[in-house]
Amino acid sequence: MTAEQIFSLCSMFAMTGWAGLILAPQWTVTRDWAAPVVAPLVIAGFYIWLMTSTTPPAGSGFGSLTEVALLFSDPNLLLAGWIHYLAFDLFVGAWEVRDAQRQGIHHLLVIPCLFATLLAGPAGLALYWLVRVVVTLVKRSKHQDEEAAA
Repeated sequence: MTAEQIFSLCSMFAMTGWAGLILAPQWTVTRDWAAPVVAPLVIAGFYIWLMTSTTPPAGSGFGSLTEVALLFSDPNLLLAGWIHYLAFDLFVGAWEVRDAQRQGIHHLLVIPCLFATLLAGPAGLALYWLVRVVVTLVKRSKHQDEEAAA
């Protein structure tokens, strides 16, 4: 299998998971299995294969930005880095959906967070936390107002 084929296959698995999280967040298969488990594990299998079957360039590693740049100069290791993002961002997106459901956050508020997580990982997670905090504060304020009125 070529690196391009692996890239396409892993991207397809990830996008299928994202589509499910956005369009069918209540479906247990999507929320609890496909997005957080199956797709990331399939992608992880390719990641493990790429990382164990590719000899890193001499002088590459994770100790400095220069070493990482040299590591990613190998197309297979660059692909491994990319699919690392695919798997982890999807896992985070699935967590956001499950957490939002537990917290009673409307899914329409979560969708922008999911897109941001897909496109910008940590920024999407930060956006979700912001939404979560704001919704929690609004609910708490509303509950206090109701108690005061009673």
